[in-house]
Amino acid sequence: MPTTPPPRIAVVGAGPGGLACARILARHGITATVYDRDAGPDARDQGGSLDLHADNGQVALREAGLLEDFFRLARPEGQEMRQLDPSGAVLFHHEPEPDERFKPEIDRRVLRDLLLGSLPPGTVHWRHPLRAVTGPTDGPRRLHFADGTTAEHDLVIGVDGAWSTVRRALCDATPRYTGISFLEAWFHDVTTRHPDVAELVGQGSAAAADGERGLFAQRNGGDHIRVYIIQRAPADWITAAGLDPRDTDRLRTLLLERFSDWSPHMRRLIGDNDGLYVDRPIHALPAGHTWQHSPSATLLGDAAHLMPPLGVGVNLALLDACELALALARHDTVDQAVRAYEDTMLPRSAETSRLLDGAIHDLVSTELPDFAGADAP
Repeated sequence: MPTTPPPRIAVVGAGPGGLACARILARHGITATVYDRDAGPDARDQGGSLDLHADNGQVALREAGLLEDFFRLARPEGQEMRQLDPSGAVLFHHEPEPDERFKPEIDRRVLRDLLLGSLPPGTVHWRHPLRAVTGPTDGPRRLHFADGTTAEHDLVIGVDGAWSTVRRALCDATPRYTGISFLEAWFHDVTTRHPDVAELVGQGSAAAADGERGLFAQRNGGDHIRVYIIQRAPADWITAAGLDPRDTDRLRTLLLERFSDWSPHMRRLIGDNDGLYVDRPIHALPAGHTWQHSPSATLLGDAAHLMPPLGVGVNLALLDACELALALARHDTVDQAVRAYEDTMLPRSAETSRLLDGAIHDLVSTELPDFAGADAP
């Protein structure tokens, strides 16, 4: 981009999409400043395991110059998938070939560290929760942070997730609860402490459902397994039962009662967990939502198209990041680049959102969708 002086670009959010965008921009000689609310890269748990697909997530990593590093760190054995019934009987079993590379797994933390390590020092500004974006549509935009400081940029790229602050500067769309609740449970040192759970799940993922409830278990790195207990339920189902998410023993009792007709073998995935449960109600944006074009702000990833955890979200965020960064590198102006990016991204996200709008309810269906590549929240 021959613009003089160079545009001041802000990326709000240091998740995989934001970091990939900054990395690809840097490879083309374009500087971006990344702002993130976290106190640092290790401030909180980054979530479960991800699969990166050859036709989107891996495309972005190739443009970032990190694809071979990804394959070195990824777990191809994580592509194993088992579909079970409530008794624990195996209905379907996919075992990946030794050289299968279509969608190997990688922990979110490992992927984030890979992307962070590829950026010039000082690119990411931690401890910057964004409170508002102001300024005219034509720019520049002013970012207002929680500590009272501000920063002015010619382009603001919102990669700040489901409840995006940047999105509020572009449109009124807000996520809605889908009616599906996830409750996350962790199992540590599974080989020695939880051998039955380790055997049930295998090296990848295992899923089961009965029409109203479901379980999705996923092997993570470091001998950990995460299990997502899935129910059709009101968003406040825990407090409606007179419980607190931190009341682990009483919550466990309630869950075991709700899954009482499942086999004891399967109920270990609910009741033998280590530590607290984590409540994760699933939200989504209206299918096909859009916003009026602005040359000074745009969105990517969940900020643009919040997806249910069906193996699509991070892959689309990485593809968005790649396409936006390349558009900025190849067009003469920021306005042209943002238009070109949105002309491709918005129709794609609308089509994907429509396809997945009903699929979230299949998470508890006895006819399960393809969990083999599910993004863990």
